[in-house]
Amino acid sequence: MELSSVATNGSSQTGGSKTAAAESRRQHAAAKHFQLVRYFSLASLVMFVLVALALTYFESQQSGFFKQVQKEEGDFFKKVQDDFSNQQDAAARRDLLTIHEAGNVNLTRLFANALWEKDFAPFVAKAQDIPVDHCRSITDLKDEKDGKLKPPPEKKACFSEVGKKIMAIKGFADLNSKVYDSMKKSTVFKIKVYDLRGITVYSSENAQIGEDKADNAGWIGAAKEGKAKSELVFRDKFSAFEGTVEKRDLIQSYLPVLQPGSDTIVSVFEIYSDVTPFLDQIKKTAAGIKKTATDNQAKVEQASATNQGKVEDFSTQTLIIVLALMLILFGALFVIVHRADAIIARQETEQQQAQQQLAQAEKMASLGQMVAGVAHQLNTPLAFTHSNVSMAMQAIDGYEKPLKLASGISALVKSAGADQISISLESLKAQASGIEESDLDASMPKEMLSDTLQGIEQMRELVENLRDFTRLDRNKTARFDLNKGLHNVIYIAKSVIPTRIQVVEEFGQLPLIECNVSQINQVFLNLINNAAQAIAGDGTITVRSRMEGNRVRVDVTDTGSGIAADALPHIWENYFTTTASGDGTGLGLPVARTIVEEHGGEISVTETSGAGTTFTVLLPAGA
Repeated sequence: MELSSVATNGSSQTGGSKTAAAESRRQHAAAKHFQLVRYFSLASLVMFVLVALALTYFESQQSGFFKQVQKEEGDFFKKVQDDFSNQQDAAARRDLLTIHEAGNVNLTRLFANALWEKDFAPFVAKAQDIPVDHCRSITDLKDEKDGKLKPPPEKKACFSEVGKKIMAIKGFADLNSKVYDSMKKSTVFKIKVYDLRGITVYSSENAQIGEDKADNAGWIGAAKEGKAKSELVFRDKFSAFEGTVEKRDLIQSYLPVLQPGSDTIVSVFEIYSDVTPFLDQIKKTAAGIKKTATDNQAKVEQASATNQGKVEDFSTQTLIIVLALMLILFGALFVIVHRADAIIARQETEQQQAQQQLAQAEKMASLGQMVAGVAHQLNTPLAFTHSNVSMAMQAIDGYEKPLKLASGISALVKSAGADQISISLESLKAQASGIEESDLDASMPKEMLSDTLQGIEQMRELVENLRDFTRLDRNKTARFDLNKGLHNVIYIAKSVIPTRIQVVEEFGQLPLIECNVSQINQVFLNLINNAAQAIAGDGTITVRSRMEGNRVRVDVTDTGSGIAADALPHIWENYFTTTASGDGTGLGLPVARTIVEEHGGEISVTETSGAGTTFTVLLPAGA
């Protein structure tokens, strides 16, 4: 789409220019009335006092604030050291658990290699033949204290009977003796062996043989998932190989037993290892770390007290220096502001002059196009009116002889005293000899005069629309029929745009809007003329109006070539134009946007490259 700047305000509206100039002078006088230096001095003095009071207050509060900060830092330092101590303790316990779990895995492998094939495998196979389903079928009961399901006494008794049957298997006593001999004087306190049903087929604490551990998470992890499961536990009393022990820290490990030479799980070992000495050492180390942290905390508090005094002295010095610098800054700023006041006043005057020149240039460009268009519009009716009047005058010249002959006969009739008069036919024939029948036909002059009246009507309509478009009393806002204004704008625009372009009006029902009429006319004339310049051959410009919510919407759509992608971001910039040199000033769209925004509205563009452009204007619906 070609972008031009055909902004019109009629013939620049002399009265409007005077009003605008007066308003500009009034605003400039008001701006000059604002004493920048005076208000800067007063504001700076007030701010100086406020800042001095604030600094004094802050200085008085700084001691308490710094003390609070020091306390928070000390607390944070203590927390960091406590966290470090706790992390050290947790890491030591975690490492202890990991190391002993690995040791238990190796122990299980050695133990299995030594006893499994010959002793445990046959024993476990026989134990698995003992049925347990009748015990498991006994329903668990909910405990009234904790609400958990627990086996009733009869279920426990049933599994106890299973344990007795297991211990009655031939070879149990020898197996139990071998396990005790292997584990004595080691850190292993207890060994339990489970079959793949979860039944305890062996325990160094014989009373536990026959227990059902199928729901135990450790057994499930080892038997179902093939993963070793270990945790650190504490027991007040514990039955070990060496007898009953008290208050011991133990590592409980569930370890899968694999068939020698394969990855098939054939059983699960549960091993309890004593780590009480190691945990005691970890606790002693943690206590030493905490004592060191306590000593460091005391040193930090002492340093904080020393720093508090230094900060208070430094704060007082800083307050004095800041106040002195503020006085120096005020003096420097006063000189700068005094100089800036003069520069701003000069720049404001130059800006107002530039704005006036900008508006005048736009109006002059518009005036030139309007004058050319109106002259063209008036030329056609003037030409055929002149021609018709000339032809009518020639026709009237042909009526001279018939009128003279008729006038002579009329005089004779009026002067005759009798009912009859004598007329010389020879004389009348001589006078009538030059009269043709066509000289007596009045239809042609009437037709020419009728065409002349039509031409005058066209000129009257043009002048009336031009008058409505450029009325001098529309510099101020008024209630305005926008549809009527759009019709007038389109009529005026047709005097400028080529006749090959059709302008279509599609107006909806609109309320009156409060606006500066001449400025709004200028906006839509700019948009219509831009649309016309975007159409290279035959085309159509459609102007639509309708309500959209509480705003009036006007769309100006053309069937032209659209706006190039690289030009679209710049269309609202002053002096940007894509028309040939001399065809536009590049001010039309920027001026239109400024006017619409000053009216509280919006203007936007929707473009489809090569398929036309739509400019949309949204204005408030009422005042």
